[in-house]
Amino acid sequence: MPRPHVRRRLAAGALALATTAATLTLAPTAAEAVVLPNNFKSVGYMPSWSGNVNTVQYGKLTHINYAFVLPNGDGSLRPVENPGKLSSLVSLGHASNVKVSIAVGGWNDGDDSAFEALAANSGTRTAFVNNLIAFVNQYNLDGVDMDWEYPDPGASANNYTLLMQQLGSALHSRGKLLTAAVVSEGYYVDGVPTAVFGSVDWLNIMAYDGGSPHAGYDWSIASVNRWKSRGLPAAKAVLGVPFYSRPGYYTYSALVGMDPANANRDCTTVGGAQQCYNGVPTVKRKTQWALANAGGMMNWELSQDTTGSTSLVSAIYDTVTGGGTPPSGRTGPITGIGGACVDVAAASTANGTAIQLYGCNGTAAQSWTVAGDGTLRALGKCLDVTSAGTANGTRIQLWDCNGTGAQTWQAQSNGTLRNPASGRCLDATGNSSANGTRLQIWDCFGGANQVWRLPA
Repeated sequence: MPRPHVRRRLAAGALALATTAATLTLAPTAAEAVVLPNNFKSVGYMPSWSGNVNTVQYGKLTHINYAFVLPNGDGSLRPVENPGKLSSLVSLGHASNVKVSIAVGGWNDGDDSAFEALAANSGTRTAFVNNLIAFVNQYNLDGVDMDWEYPDPGASANNYTLLMQQLGSALHSRGKLLTAAVVSEGYYVDGVPTAVFGSVDWLNIMAYDGGSPHAGYDWSIASVNRWKSRGLPAAKAVLGVPFYSRPGYYTYSALVGMDPANANRDCTTVGGAQQCYNGVPTVKRKTQWALANAGGMMNWELSQDTTGSTSLVSAIYDTVTGGGTPPSGRTGPITGIGGACVDVAAASTANGTAIQLYGCNGTAAQSWTVAGDGTLRALGKCLDVTSAGTANGTRIQLWDCNGTGAQTWQAQSNGTLRNPASGRCLDATGNSSANGTRLQIWDCFGGANQVWRLPA
């Protein structure tokens, strides 16, 4: 694999240059991650040195790893960079039911001497585990993502196994996660012995910085299959994708900024040199493969993504859920349980007007437009989750369109309408179709009172 590895501590300036949803489970509590079909994982890394935690698409991710905290050879931890950013990430992530872990290590200019030293004896291993547990507790984290790049086969690998087994026991006994980032191919694959597989919840397979073109589909799939052939269960194999190019390091967002058509390519020419990456079609294709053959998708890293229709995080999410933004431009009634229509009470345009079920009558109060931004509009206003609530039973109202997550709805292939900000679905209260039945958000389960027919 090309060295040095991408997970170096790049300055922000350098970065700037360079299934279906029919299988639904209960929506999460604060202690659980967002639930995607078949417990599929969508994992993103957030660097300490790049990116804004306020722009992360939390509703489309299940897990976020904050990169990085670095160890010392005696098992202590160096101060984490931007601790306020980490705290904000945890708060925002937990508000959207996303689990947040700390990533330990990274490329660190190829210097893994601290890992080698601390893993080499039981005393420093124990100190490291205890310090990590304290760190997890201090920041209210959900787990640890070990990113030792890389243990060598042999004695180093054996020490890594002992460390991971001890760390896994300590974390799992506290209800926390242990994951690890691992190499895609080559010599260092054997630096992670198969004995580690039972100690981790999953492995984030860094299927990038290799292949021709960079991180090509066939090469990436072969990377995951190599780990599975060693005995890693499919559910513990998470396929990593790059949000940047090689051989130069251009972020995906920078490439799309140069030419929006680059979103649908895997290679483009920049300054006379070909740069290769993964565009939307390839990310969707990899996600489709992972749905059938792996446990999820991982990305390095979130600050390099775009927003809107070219977003790679969205490409993963939309492929997994079979949904995305409802097809836009259609206007007409939305019908639900018993054939009743979604209705603006008394045809009022006042903010806060109740949204209810009512017998279909062809009036403007029942004429909804499916807009391209994911909103559902009637009488010039939007279908809105009251006070941007996320709890079961939060009522639906009419409100001025404001572009917030409380007004975004994603059509799923089983007919439900999911609000990604809350992770819950549009629901007719009490499984009723009676006139005046209020609409609310509730755990997604695909019952008759959650199935909606959008305008034809």
